[in-house]
Amino acid sequence: MSFDNAKVLATEPLANGDAVWTKLVKLTYTDSKSQTRTWESAERTTRPKKSEIDGVGIVAILEKPTGPEIVLQKQYRAPIDKVTIEVPAGLIDEGETVEEAAIRELKEETGYVAKVSETSPMMFNDPGFCNTNLRMVHVTVDMSLPENQNLQPELEEDEFIEVFLVPLTNLYDECKRLEAEGYAIDARVGTFAEGIECAKKFKL
Repeated sequence: MSFDNAKVLATEPLANGDAVWTKLVKLTYTDSKSQTRTWESAERTTRPKKSEIDGVGIVAILEKPTGPEIVLQKQYRAPIDKVTIEVPAGLIDEGETVEEAAIRELKEETGYVAKVSETSPMMFNDPGFCNTNLRMVHVTVDMSLPENQNLQPELEEDEFIEVFLVPLTNLYDECKRLEAEGYAIDARVGTFAEGIECAKKFKL
């Protein structure tokens, strides 16, 4: 897949009334010294009514004879006008659990069929800017299943995703290499890679 044609054509202000997925809000709060202050924040408007979570990120690691490999993807992101290196991820649908969303999104974006092994604590992407949150869902992928041999992603019409694998032992160096090539590294991928390097350094 080529992302050569993906680029931002124009940038202009967006009124709340014209926004589909987000809104800007002004917060008034008291700080630790009881002083009243204000803050500007962005909020998603897509969070299901009975859910505390916006979305999921998926840690899918394939066990291979040569060592474990993580499932990553390339996807153009207009807000930064770059192709981003990401884990599979997506928003939670109404009536869906975090785990159900993870299994669905992984199948839709990559074709892999998996089972949930662990769900992380709630995480906030950029709490100084917005209230968007997620849980990271760790899954196991049985590569002996026929559906995991002949992958059939179910991408939406406006989704353009390239799936690839990276050995966990090389993830940090691969992030550096991809950044040097012009890709943007999603914080979830970069933080995961940093964690692996810390584990190596401190022999955890």
